[in-house]
Formats: sequence, structure tokens, C-alpha cells
Amino acid sequence: MNDPRPLYERAADQFASLVKLVTPERLDDPTPCTEYDVRELLSHVTGATHRFALIGEGGDGMSVPARVDGVTDDGWTAAYDEAHRRATAAWADDASLVREVAVPWAPALPGAAAVGGYVMETVTHTWDLSRALGHPLPLEQALAEAILPIAQAVLPPESRGEGVPFGPVREAGSDADAYDRLAAWLGRTV
Repeated sequence: MNDPRPLYERAADQFASLVKLVTPERLDDPTPCTEYDVRELLSHVTGATHRFALIGEGGDGMSVPARVDGVTDDGWTAAYDEAHRRATAAWADDASLVREVAVPWAPALPGAAAVGGYVMETVTHTWDLSRALGHPLPLEQALAEAILPIAQAVLPPESRGEGVPFGPVREAGSDADAYDRLAAWLGRTV
């Protein structure tokens, strides 16, 4: 991925469309990412987006948690939109793609690789939120199709285990779409 920012924008816009559908009554619902209910998933993705923005701004992304607190039950759309705007602005300069950055999974890599990692994060958690909400909107398959081979390359089955936030690869089924195949690769039950 030479410039993954357009993919990131599409992924973030798709996630934002789902966040708008979350009502306060759904915040305690479970998600396929078993460590999070809907509220915790929104907190994680919003916090990770702020972390991604801070990295793009040249700051230490490890200095902030990948979660946010204090968001009211009806404030998740505004909270995520603010994080998304900040991330978009932070990575707008083309020079950000070649600058070396530190991210949670690597102490030094080109900015383009960091953006790609956050595309995978956003696409994956979009599937989690969509599934938790009963798949209320069609998901853009091209996003998962672009990320799946990257996930397979950087997260091989033998790399799972202690300290890795992905379970063993699972079966997706012969009729699985790209999102289901990605989710299964990342250890989710499809």
C-alpha cells in the first residue's frame, strides 16, 4: 500500500455510519470481539483513532490509552467524528507516509505502514460493530478484500498466543464474504 489514506478514509466513514445507528439501549450488547461490549468497542476504536492522530501529529502514541472515557451514552457519534477529523488532519501531509513512527505493534516503521495498520483495525472493528448491531448496513467488501492478504502476511497462524490480541485462525465457511474471512483469520467466530 503506497498511500493507504484513501482506504483509511473509506473505512472510517463506514465505521462512522454504523456508530450513528448505535442507540443507548445497544451499548451493553456483546460484540464478536469478546473483550468488548458495544460501549467498550466504541471507546476502544475512538481512543485508538486519537492515538493514531497523535502519531500522525508527531507525538508519542503510546502515551495515550487506546480508549476514551466520559462519553455520554448519546455522544458516541460526536466523539468518533472528532477523533476521525483529527486523524485525517494529522496524516494529510504526504511526508507523513515516509516519516518513521512508533506504533503499539512496532517501535519504528514508515508512516504508510502505520496508516495501513489502522485501516486493518478500523475494518476489523467495523465488522464487530456491524455484527453486534445485526448487520444494519451493507459493508464495502473491497475494504476487507484489501486488508485480508495483509492480515494473513503480518499475522500468520504461528504468531498467535501470549501477548497477541488475536485468537487462533478459525474456519469461515465456503460461502463467507471478505469480512467474514478476515474476521475468521483474526480469530473471531463467524
